[in-house]
Amino acid sequence: MSDVAIRVENVGKRYRIGAKRAGYKTLRDSLLSTAKAPLRWLQGKRSPGPEPFWALRDVSFDVRPGEVVGIIGRNGAGKSTLLKVLSRITKPTLGRVELYGRVGSLLEVGTGFHPELTGRENIYLNGAILGMSRSEISRKFDEIVAFAEIEAFLDTPVKFYSSGMYVRLAFGVASHLEPEILIVDEVLAVGDAEFQKKSLGRMGKVARGGRTVLFVSHNLAAVTNLCDRCVWIDKGNVKHIGSADDTVRRYIQAGLEGETGQVDLPAREQDGYFSRISVVNSEGFPSNTIRVDEPFKLVFEYALARRVSELEVAFCLYDKNGSLIFYSGSAKSTAHGAAGGEPGRRSAEVLLPGNFLAPGTYAITALLHQPNVAFFDKQDGVIGFSIVDSGSSEYRYAGSNEGSILVDFPWTLSKSPPRS
Repeated sequence: MSDVAIRVENVGKRYRIGAKRAGYKTLRDSLLSTAKAPLRWLQGKRSPGPEPFWALRDVSFDVRPGEVVGIIGRNGAGKSTLLKVLSRITKPTLGRVELYGRVGSLLEVGTGFHPELTGRENIYLNGAILGMSRSEISRKFDEIVAFAEIEAFLDTPVKFYSSGMYVRLAFGVASHLEPEILIVDEVLAVGDAEFQKKSLGRMGKVARGGRTVLFVSHNLAAVTNLCDRCVWIDKGNVKHIGSADDTVRRYIQAGLEGETGQVDLPAREQDGYFSRISVVNSEGFPSNTIRVDEPFKLVFEYALARRVSELEVAFCLYDKNGSLIFYSGSAKSTAHGAAGGEPGRRSAEVLLPGNFLAPGTYAITALLHQPNVAFFDKQDGVIGFSIVDSGSSEYRYAGSNEGSILVDFPWTLSKSPPRS
C-alpha cells in the first residue's frame, strides 16, 4: 500500500479574464477581416490578449492514507479551484496530481446528479460513477435514504427537490458509498442547523473509519475538531501547512495584520450585499484594537436593490480557535425597524459593552438575510479585532484559560451553618 493517498506537486491553474466572447460572423465580416490582416501586420497593431489570472500557483502538499486534512482561506483564495483539480473536473495548467484510491467528491449541491432521474436512480448512478457494483450500493441504500430523510420523495425526479433535499441526498451518497478518498467543499453550509450537526457527526465517523478526507470549510471550529492537519491557501499560494490548531490560529491572527478596523467590500449585482463593515472604538474611530473595559460598536453598511420584508443583519463572533462564541441578529432586537428593508444604502450597528469580552483575538462573520427565506450576503471571517488588557480596568482579569466572556455574577458569602 502506498504511503501517500494524495500528492500535489507544483500545481498551477491559469484562467484568462477579460476575454470577449466572439459573436457570429457573416461571410462578409470574415472576408473583410482576412483582407485587412496584412495591413494590421504592417502597422504593427496587435489587439491585446485577455489578461491571465492564476487561481493557483506552485501548490504542493501530500496527504497520507487515513488522514483528515482541512483547507482554509478567504473567499477567492483558490480552495474550490484546488478541489476541482483534485476531483479531475478541471486540468491543472502546471504541475501534477497523484490520487491513490477511489475518489468521491461533494463540491456543489447536486454535483453528479441527473435532474430528470429520481432520487433512487441517482443513488445508483452516483455509485456507478464511483465504480461500485450494484450489490455494494444496495447494501448501503437504506442507510443513505434514512440519513437524507427523503423517503417520501425517493421516486420523485430530483429537479423538483429543494436545495436542502438536494444537499442531504448528495452528502448521504458521497459519505456512505465508501470511497477511499472523500473530498468535501463548503456545501454543508446550505443545510439547516440540524443537518449540519448530523453531517459533521458523519464526517467524524468517516474520519475515524480510516478514510482519507479533504475538508474545505469556513467553520474553523469544525476544522480544528475534525482535521489532523490544515493547509492555508491565500491568493492561490500555500501560506502555511501544519497542525489544525496552529494553522487556524495563524489564519485568524493574519486577519488583524494591517487592518484598521474597517473593511470595504465591492458592489455586486445581487438583491443585497455588505459594502463596509467596521469595528468602532469608544472615540468613534475604526480600530482593530479595543481595551477590555471599553464599549465599542460593530457597524454594518449594506445596500438593497429592492424592498425586503423582515430583513435581518446579523453576525457570528468567533474566538482565536475558530469556536463560535455567540450569534446576534437585528431581528431579535426591539430596536429593529421596518425601514431597514427599503431599497438603497442602509446601515445597522450594535453596541458591545466593556468588560464583556476577555482579552484575545476575535473574528466576525457577517450575514444579511431574510430569516428562513433567503441569504443575500455572507462574509466569513470578514474582519478581526483584538481585545487588550490595558491595566486600567477594575475587572481583574486572571488569564486566557478562563473562557472568552467576562462575567460578574452576584455572589453571597456566609458562614457555614453549625453542624448538629
